[in-house]
Amino acid sequence: MANEALKVLPLGGLGEVGKNMMVLETEQDIVVIDAGVLFPEDDMPGIDIVIPNIDYLVENLDRVRAILVTHGHEDHIGALPHIMEALPVPIYAPGMAMALIRNKLRERRVLREADLNIVKSGEVFKFGTTFEAEWFDVCHSIPDAMGIALRTPLGTVIHTGDFRLDNDPTIGEPTDFGRMAEIAADGVFLLMADSTYAENEGYSGSDREVAQTLHDIIGNAEGRVLVASFASQIARIQMVADAAEAHGRRLAIVGRSMVNNLKISRDLGHLKIKDETLISARDALGLPDHRVIYMNTGAQGEPQSALARMATGTHNDVDIREDDTVIISATPIPGNETSVSNLINNLVEQGAHVVTHNTRNVHVHGHAAREELRVIHNLLQPRHFVPIHGEYRMLRAHVDLAIEHGVHQDDAFLLQDGDVLRLTEDTAEVVEKIPAGHVFIHGHGVWDERGNVIVERRLLARDGFVTVILGRDSNGKVVGRPKIVSSGFVHFLEADTLFKDAIDELTAVLDQESGKSLQWNEVEATVKKTVARFFSQRTRRRPTIIPVAFDV
Repeated sequence: MANEALKVLPLGGLGEVGKNMMVLETEQDIVVIDAGVLFPEDDMPGIDIVIPNIDYLVENLDRVRAILVTHGHEDHIGALPHIMEALPVPIYAPGMAMALIRNKLRERRVLREADLNIVKSGEVFKFGTTFEAEWFDVCHSIPDAMGIALRTPLGTVIHTGDFRLDNDPTIGEPTDFGRMAEIAADGVFLLMADSTYAENEGYSGSDREVAQTLHDIIGNAEGRVLVASFASQIARIQMVADAAEAHGRRLAIVGRSMVNNLKISRDLGHLKIKDETLISARDALGLPDHRVIYMNTGAQGEPQSALARMATGTHNDVDIREDDTVIISATPIPGNETSVSNLINNLVEQGAHVVTHNTRNVHVHGHAAREELRVIHNLLQPRHFVPIHGEYRMLRAHVDLAIEHGVHQDDAFLLQDGDVLRLTEDTAEVVEKIPAGHVFIHGHGVWDERGNVIVERRLLARDGFVTVILGRDSNGKVVGRPKIVSSGFVHFLEADTLFKDAIDELTAVLDQESGKSLQWNEVEATVKKTVARFFSQRTRRRPTIIPVAFDV
């Protein structure tokens, strides 16, 4: 054991909310925990999703034994269809997560090649010669959420996944303290624990409280009720269905992802909803308002979501009416606050009565707050600690809490993506940094941060672009006057005068150069420099300049 070392390499999820991917490595074997996406931020124009950089794993593919999944949220499984070709290793996941993974792989047409293995709580699997994994139940906002206990040559490593402490969840199992205590009986070498709400004092709360609030609001509503939530919030769908049945309403599920998750959850036995309770959104239009509930996606203000399109009058089947009650049963993900605020304003403008977590108890999050984290630290008493899943300030808050509860400050590591923590029986230190930045997905395009696409898009989004069109004779010389067109740069009422002056200046410069024998790339450089300088002086803006030649 003296020569054994365990490396901990986060490739995503540390320093950000999303894109979770943790790597554990010995000399012989590598296992990966989760492979999630990050949803694009304001400085990522046009991007669909962001996934982890897996270059390190590809370089060491011969030692990568498996990807171990904790639960079925997008920030833990969403990258799998995009990395399968480069990382064709077995995937082990709980039932609900595996059903969602199958759907994703089928859509990407890579399901046939996948080696998929469903795990159940308490099952133990061996990976290579140095890792043995056991999944255990945790309570989270999606069924079949689990933590993972990894036996390694240095001792037991516990990865909590996303969790909270709710001893009586409406769907799924409570966090299994008993099994965690049994696992910890021989000591926990390393704890990696969810930090998303490590700054928040108290407890996360129980879904039972939300169920009662939804029951009351729906019972008192005179018109239609629309409930927006995450598509993966299966317990919330059951609560709304129960309230619908109690108050003589029919339930219409709207939004492709929510419809898909409804089917999966009913097939798996997580949802128990009578067939006669459900109705299509189109058929619901024929019922009196007081007989209808819509449940839909869009709680984060996503522009193409069902609720956002309803609020702007662009949904095919449902629009917002006076006296509708809209319940937003979620809290904004960090970075989505503006989108959610705009959504609420649009709904209120249409005459809806909007209920959010700020006014009623219509949502509890799925992550442990500080009192719950204290329970876990006191139960497991780890030797080493690494906070996971969260922005830097969240990780910092969790490190401080861990130190308060017995972890030595030299054994609590605030890692960020790409840090390599090397642990032995006697030492623990960050020894290097590996590439672990963003990989951007847009349609079929895949780019990392070293590429030009995102840089150029940010420039275009900020100052627009200007195209300079030049005539070119058979000798490669510029002939005639250039023409300028632009997009996103200048108001059309100002453009004629500004562009005429720019063309005059550019023409004068090109005339001075006309006696020289210039290659076309030199002409392009002159055009870019001249036009950029002119617009910078006149507008204090720097659009992207694109010279275009046509032969005459």
